[in-house]
Amino acid sequence: MQIEIAKLKGWIGREQKDSEVLSSMLVRQFNATFDRTSETEQGDEAPLLIHLCLAQPTAPMSELGRDGHPALGGFLPPVPLPRRMWAGGAFTFHSGIRIGEEVTRHSTITDVQLKEGRSGALCFVTVQHEVSANGRAVLSERQDIVYRDIPAGSQGKPKAEPTPAAVGAHSRVVEPHPTLLFRYSALTFNGHRIHYDKPFCIDVEGYPGLVVHGPMQATMLCQYAADLRGHAPKTFAFRSLSPIYDNADFTVNAAEEGDALKLWTARTGGPVAMEATAQW
Repeated sequence: MQIEIAKLKGWIGREQKDSEVLSSMLVRQFNATFDRTSETEQGDEAPLLIHLCLAQPTAPMSELGRDGHPALGGFLPPVPLPRRMWAGGAFTFHSGIRIGEEVTRHSTITDVQLKEGRSGALCFVTVQHEVSANGRAVLSERQDIVYRDIPAGSQGKPKAEPTPAAVGAHSRVVEPHPTLLFRYSALTFNGHRIHYDKPFCIDVEGYPGLVVHGPMQATMLCQYAADLRGHAPKTFAFRSLSPIYDNADFTVNAAEEGDALKLWTARTGGPVAMEATAQW
């Protein structure tokens, strides 16, 4: 497949701004999805990473691609590769979002890179988000998106079984129930079918089951870090290494690493899926 990287780089510098008022209802729905509790009155501080559920793109049905994502073009560049995944990112927290505030996300495409991976071409798009609440800066976010092709059927020698991830000094088990995945998709207005349409996952995308959202894993890890230390970190960076599906439980893990916490998710008996570092 021919990828015109010079054309795609023309998207660097594109900007988008969206706003939404954070309601008590959204906080209650967010807490219910993650089995958490917090104050939900006007003026109360909202849970970490709830901004990922706010002011999300709202493309009409007529503008969606076959996978439920907005069709190529628009704010993000028209990368002609069918799979789009959240590869990683980083957050710097300035202050908390409070219920009732208008949250604004100002997004800018800062880089587009084409690389060659073991499975073929990989296109990385970097987006910088500056998030404010009632005009007050609350966090800065770097989002790394990767586009890739759907690998052909099994070819050559089978891959070696990956090394199972270690269990952290702190660890808890999560059941990736389809309802959990559906709820998070609904919270984030994410129409990507790999998270709720199992026949599409298996028959079209070739996955063994529903794919657990990268942002949801990042949220669980960041919340876990804050729970263990008693308050939110100053920075949180993460990277996706392998997918997790709904066909087995996974663990959320943490271990001390100097003044920081090293965190990771992993399917039970499987390799590290997402790794992260939280610093205070």
